[in-house]
Amino acid sequence: MTAHEYDVHSIKVLEDMEAVRRRPGMYIGSTGPDGLLHLIYEVVDNAVDEHLAGYCDEIRVIVNEDKSITVRDNGRGIPVGIHPEAGINTVELVMTTLHAGGKFERGGYKVSGGLHGVGVSVVNALSEWLEVEVRWKDGKVYRQRFSRGYKVTELEVVGETTETGTTVRFLPDREIFGELRYNFTKLAQRLRELAYLNPGLTIHLENRITGLSRTFRYKGGIVSFVKELATGKEPLHKDPIHLSDSRPDRAVEIAMLFTNAIDEEVFTFANCINTREGGSHLTGFRAALTRVINDYAREKRMLSKNDDNLPGEAIREGLVAIISVKLPSPEFEGQTKMRLGNPWVRTYVEEVVREQLYQYLVKNPGVARAIIEKSIAAHKARQAAAKARQLVKRKGALVSLSLPGKLADCTSEDPTKAELFIVEGDSAGGSAKQARDRTFQAILPLRGKVLNVEKAGLSKLLDNQELRAIITALGTGIREEFDISKLRYHKIILLTDADIDGAHIRTLLLTFFFRNLRPLIEQGHVYIAQPPLYSVQMGKERVYLYSEEELERFRQEADGKYTVRRFKGLGEMNPRELWETTMNPETRVLKKVTVRDALEADEIFSTLMGPDVSLRRAFIQENAHRVAVLDI
Repeated sequence: MTAHEYDVHSIKVLEDMEAVRRRPGMYIGSTGPDGLLHLIYEVVDNAVDEHLAGYCDEIRVIVNEDKSITVRDNGRGIPVGIHPEAGINTVELVMTTLHAGGKFERGGYKVSGGLHGVGVSVVNALSEWLEVEVRWKDGKVYRQRFSRGYKVTELEVVGETTETGTTVRFLPDREIFGELRYNFTKLAQRLRELAYLNPGLTIHLENRITGLSRTFRYKGGIVSFVKELATGKEPLHKDPIHLSDSRPDRAVEIAMLFTNAIDEEVFTFANCINTREGGSHLTGFRAALTRVINDYAREKRMLSKNDDNLPGEAIREGLVAIISVKLPSPEFEGQTKMRLGNPWVRTYVEEVVREQLYQYLVKNPGVARAIIEKSIAAHKARQAAAKARQLVKRKGALVSLSLPGKLADCTSEDPTKAELFIVEGDSAGGSAKQARDRTFQAILPLRGKVLNVEKAGLSKLLDNQELRAIITALGTGIREEFDISKLRYHKIILLTDADIDGAHIRTLLLTFFFRNLRPLIEQGHVYIAQPPLYSVQMGKERVYLYSEEELERFRQEADGKYTVRRFKGLGEMNPRELWETTMNPETRVLKKVTVRDALEADEIFSTLMGPDVSLRRAFIQENAHRVAVLDI
C-alpha cells in the first residue's frame, strides 16, 4: 500500500483532547448503547486500516466476563519509539492525543476509516482503564496502561515474540456510560459487514459473558454479501453483476442483483464505513445505471423513439446492491460519517459503471432483456399506481373513502400539535376515542388484517383497507410520491396490546412504515405507545407497572397488602385508565422509533417478515436470550 517506512515519523500530532470527557457525544455520537459500540468500532477500524495497508489478516474481538473489551490484530503494531515532535513514546502519544494517528501522514495509510480519525485516544479518554500491548518487529512485547485518558505506567518490555500486532483491552467508564450493556447482535452485524468488505480478512467475535462466538470470513466479498441480502427474493439472473476498478489512489467495487421484489436495497460504503445517507458514490452509480439501461434499451429497440426514458426509480425497483469505494482523503459530512462528500468520486464511479455495466449487458443479452422488461413493467405499474394514490393527496378524500376503521379526527388544524393514534381493534379504539383529548388527538382503529408488505406488491398494498386508511389519514403519499409537507399529524403513535399478538401487529405496521414511509421514521414522527401490563391497588392508591421487572421490583419493596391485575389487552382498560396510563402527554411513556442503521433494519425486516421460515427461526433462536418475557 505504501513504499514509505511505517515508524514514529508516520504519526502526526494535530490537537489536544481535553474536551472528550466533557462532551463525549461530540466524538462518539451518544453515551448510550450505540456509543459503547462506537468505542469498539474505533479500535477495530484501526485494525482494519492495517488490513487495508496489506499487513493484517486476522482480528479478534472479545467481550470479557468483566465487561471489558479486547481487540487483537496481527498487523505491524503501533510504533514504540520516541516521537520526534512530542518527545514521548509513540504508543503514549497515540493513546493520549486526539487526532494522533498514521492516517494523517502519507507515509502511514493511503486509506483509513475511523471516527473522523479521532483515534483510539477517544476510547482511552472514555475508559476506566485501558491497556495496550504491542508485538513489535524487534521481537519484543511492549505494554502500557492508562486510565481515563492519562498514562498509569510507562511503556515497558514484558516479553519476547516472533509475531507482530496490537492488542487493546479497555473497560468503558461507567461514570459516562452507566451500566455496560453491549448489543452483541449489532456488533456482529458490523463485524460481518467488515468481513464482507474485506475478503481475506478473518474476524473472530467472542462473548465470554453468554458463551456465544462467531467467525466471519467471506472469500466472495461483496458478491456474497449481495447474495445474502437477496435471500428470499426471486432473482432475475443467477449471479450478481460484479464491477470493479483499482488504481493507486482509488478503488471502487460494486455487486448488484436485480430481483422481482419491489424495494430498492442499495447500501454504500467508503473506506469500509457504512455511509447510510449515500453521497457522491451513490449519485454516480445511479446516474450511470439509468443512462446505461436506457441507452441499451434504445439500441436494442426495447424502447421506441417516442417512448420516454425509463426513470431511475423504475430501473432500481427490486435492485439489491453494495457500492464500496476506497480513497485516501474521504470527506464525510456529519460527525457520524453518514454521507460521502468528495465530488470527484461521482465522476469516477459513473465512468466505471457506464463502461463496465454496458460491456456486461452486451455479453449477457438475456440478463439485459430481463432487467429492461422488469423496468418497463415497473414503470407502467408506477404510472397506474400514481392515479390510485391521488386519493391520499388531500384531506377531502377522507369523505369519499370508505374507511374500515372510522377516523375520529381532532379539531386542531396545526399538524405540529396533532397526534394520530393507530389503535389495534374496535374495542380499544372505542375506549381511545372516549379517552382522548379531541382538540389534538385523532384515533384510527384498525379492524381488519394488516397486510404483510414484505410479501406483497404495490397493488396489494393499495388494495388493503387498513393500510389505505393509514395512507389517507396521514396525507403524505408513499414512496417516491411522499411529501412530508402534507403530513397531517406530527406524532404518529402505534397503540397495540402488550402481548405477543400486539407485538406482531406492531411489527407489521413498522414494516409498512419502514418500506413505504421511511422518512417519517427518520425524521422522528413515529412512536410506540407503552400501555401498562399491570394495575396494582394498595388501599386507595393505584400504581401502573409496565414490565415484569417493575412488578418484581414492586413486590420486593411493597409494604402492606395489595392486589395485582394484569391487563390482557387494551380493551380491558376503561377510558380513564387508558388516558392516565397511555394517552395523557403529562404521564404517558412513548418510545420513538429510529432507524440508526438502515442495512441492519432492512435485514431484520426481510428475515422476520419474509417468506423463508428457516431464516426466521434461526433469527429467533439467536436472539431469544434478549427477550426477558415471552407472552405466548
